[in-house]
Amino acid sequence: MFEKVLVANRGEIAVRVMRACEELGVDTVAVYSEADKNSGHVRYADEAYNVGPARAADSYLNGDAIVEAGEKAGADAVHPGYGFLAENARFAALVEDSEMTWIGPSSDSMELLGEKTSARKEMSAAGVPTVPGTDDPVESADEIREFAEEAGYPVAIKAEGGGGGRGMKVVEEESEIEDKFESAQREGEAYFDNDSVFVERFLEAPRHIEVQIIADHHGNVRHIGERDCSLQRRHQKVIEEGPSPALTDELRTEIQESARDGADAADYYNAGTFEFLVEDTDRGEDGLLGADSDFYFLEVNTRIQVEHTVSEELTGIDIVKQQIRVADGEELPFSQDEVELDGHAMEFRINAENAANDFAPGTGTLETYDPPGGVGVRLDDAHRQGDEVVGDYDSMFAKLIVWGADREECLARSRRALAEFEIEGVTTVIPFHRLMLDDDAFSTGKHTTNYLDEELDPEEIEEAQEKWGPTGGAEGGEDEEVTERDFVVEVNGKRFEVNLEERGAPPIQAANGSGDTQQLSSAGPSGGGSDDGGASTAEGEQVTAEMQGTILDVNVEEGDEVSSGDVLCVLEAMKMENDVVASRGGTVVEVAATEGESVDMGDVLVVLD
Repeated sequence: MFEKVLVANRGEIAVRVMRACEELGVDTVAVYSEADKNSGHVRYADEAYNVGPARAADSYLNGDAIVEAGEKAGADAVHPGYGFLAENARFAALVEDSEMTWIGPSSDSMELLGEKTSARKEMSAAGVPTVPGTDDPVESADEIREFAEEAGYPVAIKAEGGGGGRGMKVVEEESEIEDKFESAQREGEAYFDNDSVFVERFLEAPRHIEVQIIADHHGNVRHIGERDCSLQRRHQKVIEEGPSPALTDELRTEIQESARDGADAADYYNAGTFEFLVEDTDRGEDGLLGADSDFYFLEVNTRIQVEHTVSEELTGIDIVKQQIRVADGEELPFSQDEVELDGHAMEFRINAENAANDFAPGTGTLETYDPPGGVGVRLDDAHRQGDEVVGDYDSMFAKLIVWGADREECLARSRRALAEFEIEGVTTVIPFHRLMLDDDAFSTGKHTTNYLDEELDPEEIEEAQEKWGPTGGAEGGEDEEVTERDFVVEVNGKRFEVNLEERGAPPIQAANGSGDTQQLSSAGPSGGGSDDGGASTAEGEQVTAEMQGTILDVNVEEGDEVSSGDVLCVLEAMKMENDVVASRGGTVVEVAATEGESVDMGDVLVVLD
């Protein structure tokens, strides 16, 4: 077994992997950005190394820096978690070329299945049904028009390296093609370092079913049941559950075996997820989708997934431990017949978002953080009360997983657990989750992937937020007296914690003006925002950033005439693109934003006369 594993990630998934390592007797190494100096995964690890500034591209996406940290720490292996570099074949190859072992599928498999067009070809050859679409990347908007004229609207433009809805744009009519083609390319480049896109027929109201796979180096391929991820917003999963409440056992088995066939054909090993879309073409009197329902391969996630916890609760199999053992050369200790699903499980993503405000992401300090407990309740997180939820990365900071003997008990237990979950200082989606548990479409299992975007009344979300949501974002008071002082010191990039105690001394004010922990670092200040706080001296109406993020595109120049509603620039925050629009017509007198720049909430982006 490995002696030391570097976890190339942050937050709750990093802690999840580290817990598995600890139970296996393996030491852990964390990597962190300037924004994450005091994060939970850094506290949990046996040792930690700074790999760059807050911007993900300069830290968590910096493969060279991460490998260097692993070599410096003497790590035997690297576990990527999910997101960031987890599905980056070049990073996997970089680890494979080092003295460390990659805990995941081979870089060749990742390249084959990570690119959507090559994955489609591979699955078709294995007899797995695929959605009608292009087998090669499209190079122009004209190619998309030609496909749409033949297949009909809507069509989906998808980034080759995309996943989880990122880099995917749905085109309803011809006039949208140019903008959405460029947007899909931009997201593909930003998130996956690949601006190639392809196009396929868009299925408007399917079920989203995925099959968890684990395979070893000895030719053993197992599926660990399926999960239903049909409750989505803008193609982002919100609540996941298993088993699916929509499938007959016959259709369930057919989809699961298709996933195994696909993994076998691709010589896949380690953990992965084969995702499918199921159309409502064979619904029986019991309301379930039968064996004659059309289902199509969607994609392979060549990594552990956010919702792997659902399968773990149903089977008792620790998927992360199996990943580590497989990477170490061990054979899977169970046969397919020994995989048994017990009961029903659901996972609720706890995001720092205001569902009543179009799920706008936010930040803040967890002034109160009191998670639920009891029978059948599991929490995966990395935060503790008093921690800051930063805005530099994904908005999810915890996951609540609930198990019940059947779906009805799981729903009831979930209602109880979410009602017990107390969070103050940060606005979360918990009120939205509580609404869903009493929603007819979801509680009866009849929802599809378009339910949230097209059918749910937004007023219901607003009412739920008012009923169950704290105000969030309140400013915490400063400690009156501080006698214990924690220092964080970096020496050659490695993090050390120093604790000092002074009696009767005034608190030390941190450099950013908040809290009582002084940060000492040999690294320079992190980027993001202008030195003057994004101020502008130009006269006129200032258009400011409504959230912290990164400028992906600037659409105007000084002297341009704009109308109300025109897009001035595109701001990426929490992995979502947000159009910054003009509230009125006018002339652009100053453009303060530049492409690639990190900005803070309130920074001036554009000034209109």
